[in-house]
Amino acid sequence: MEILHFRATGVSVMIECPPDALPAILHWGPDLGPLDDEALAHLAADLRPRLDVSVDVPVRIPLVPEARTGWMGLPGLSGHHLGQNWSPAFTSVAYQRTGQTLTATARDEYARLTLTIIIELGDSGLLRARADLRNQSQSPYTLDALNLAFPVPGTPTDLLDQAGRWAKERIPQRRPLTTGIHLRENRRGRTGPDAATVLFAGTSDLGFRRGEAWGLHVGFSGNHRHYAERTSSGRTMLGGGELLLPGEIILAPGESYRSPWLYATYGRGLDAAARRFHEHLRARPAHPSRPRPVMLNTWEAVYFDHDLDRLLELAGRAARVGVERFVLDDGWFHGRRDARAGLGDWTVDTAVWPDGLTPLVKRVRELGMQFGLWLEPEMINPDSDLARAHPGWILRTGDRLPPLARDQQVLDLTNPEAYAYIRTRLLALIGEYDLDFIKWDHNRDLVDAGSMVRGGRASVHAQTHAVYRLLDEIRAEHPRLEIESCSGGGGRVDLGILERTDRVWASDCIDPAERQQIMRWTGQLLPPELIGSHIGAGRSHTTGRRHDLAFRAATAFFGHYGIEWDLTTLTDGELDDLASWVALHKRHRHLLHTGVVVRVDDAPESVQAHGVVAADASEAVYEIAMLDRPSTWPPGRLRLPGLDPATVYSVRPLIPVTSHGTAPAWTTGDFALPGAALAGSGIAVPPLLPDESVLVHLVARSR
Repeated sequence: MEILHFRATGVSVMIECPPDALPAILHWGPDLGPLDDEALAHLAADLRPRLDVSVDVPVRIPLVPEARTGWMGLPGLSGHHLGQNWSPAFTSVAYQRTGQTLTATARDEYARLTLTIIIELGDSGLLRARADLRNQSQSPYTLDALNLAFPVPGTPTDLLDQAGRWAKERIPQRRPLTTGIHLRENRRGRTGPDAATVLFAGTSDLGFRRGEAWGLHVGFSGNHRHYAERTSSGRTMLGGGELLLPGEIILAPGESYRSPWLYATYGRGLDAAARRFHEHLRARPAHPSRPRPVMLNTWEAVYFDHDLDRLLELAGRAARVGVERFVLDDGWFHGRRDARAGLGDWTVDTAVWPDGLTPLVKRVRELGMQFGLWLEPEMINPDSDLARAHPGWILRTGDRLPPLARDQQVLDLTNPEAYAYIRTRLLALIGEYDLDFIKWDHNRDLVDAGSMVRGGRASVHAQTHAVYRLLDEIRAEHPRLEIESCSGGGGRVDLGILERTDRVWASDCIDPAERQQIMRWTGQLLPPELIGSHIGAGRSHTTGRRHDLAFRAATAFFGHYGIEWDLTTLTDGELDDLASWVALHKRHRHLLHTGVVVRVDDAPESVQAHGVVAADASEAVYEIAMLDRPSTWPPGRLRLPGLDPATVYSVRPLIPVTSHGTAPAWTTGDFALPGAALAGSGIAVPPLLPDESVLVHLVARSR
């Protein structure tokens, strides 16, 4: 029996590869160092399961757990041939290794099923796996679930994942890891604002910079599940996969199903676990390589009130403050005077735009900016020419329509005619206006999502893959085009959609007090340059709270910068202030969008801090934010993690500090300390009021 040992940047994965059973991970976690064959054999012998009380043989848990081995937990494969072969037994397995990728092809000769598992360890230390199931029987095979599971050592005590809702996404939630299953199922037909995002098992001392974390992310944009399972014997698994609706996948003879990729990250602290995701994404061939253009999106500036003269003035002011990409949001297409009509009719409304969008596009480009457009291709309003002409193009089940949400339904992209219509309209718009960018929105959940061309069968799986195909084909036709994944804000944030898009809209809420948390925890999966992060108006559109420009601009500073604000209402002085923030971001965006994200664990009461450190530790920018009034004063000290201990850094505020008390010595700009001192003793937090923050800039002076 061969034992494989994969290693990358602090991670080891040991995989047992028997010829008569599915591969099993014996170790996934900290690097074990170089191990020769003898050492591997000895360690494998000690890691293999001992006798369980349930059966008289040791119970193996392969990547796809099998009930037939005596495993009493959640099985990996669940399905049947007309009620038969419901407990598969894969006993003939062939292996192929290429570098640090293992492909295992297994057969159940009795059930006539073939299961192919691919598992690979990337250069970042991120582990991922997926499985393909082929039905080689003469009977149809109903697939209920295909989950993969990763073993976690016996040390974790806690579970950490995320929850949320519209305009308040990615709220962390933590609880003890106990015997049984912690199950997070998403049935929204999209990733969801309440998605688990990454499900972690961690040690009791887990923080951003301490403890150990094992995390799992399901890279899929439709229904999905994450789970953590601990058995009575103390064995702990993290698992997940696509959540299939009843009868959604029925494999005819010769047909196959492919699971989404499951991504598994290990780190000493949540920052290290996040860094593996970030490095994986940054290594993609299609990852944005140019500086992320500063955007202005028109939604919170004009809403549905489209007027050429007003938008031309807005474009002029956007160019004045340094905007590089101008995006026209909802309201430009036929019949779209509010949210109740028009979706599906993707032609420019000549009642509002008698000369089309050309006058605006031409002027935007004359001002040196790119042009982008808002679209919601997957949706349809019942009050639209398209719905009236093709009522059968709406996803539905049986003899009823799903309940309306935002006065819209879901267009059935599994219908070849509907798909061809949308593809044609999108390519026509992109070509006519030579679009640089699409804000691709998806504003409602999929309820009763059956397809009439598929006999009313549940079709979230097929719809999701149709969207993927549509995005892939558009990108193939227009490789320069950038696409944002927006879904009622942050409702579609996952590594499946990120294979096809260039950024996400993290939330419809750009209130900076809310965005502090949203950005902090979206960063557990995505690097800053993929997270749309905009400066809104002084009074927040979603919460009604008011904040100064400095707090709004500093909160948005680290992400893909943008503006969502009616600039025509600003004075010359206010425009100059905004322009200075845009210029400041441009000077530092290379660092912000290539460096290592660090988040601070032990900040003083009411203080939250994070930063980005250059890969070579030669420079860093941190934000220190005061989110509430602390019970003690002055605020205390903040340690700055992630720096090189031996390097001496000049420390200064990136913007002038408005200090409500005695300003700390470092704010003078004539201040330097070694990285060890900055990490060990830290710097004094300025006396800030709630909803104020300061940006700290560190530059290596000597090493």
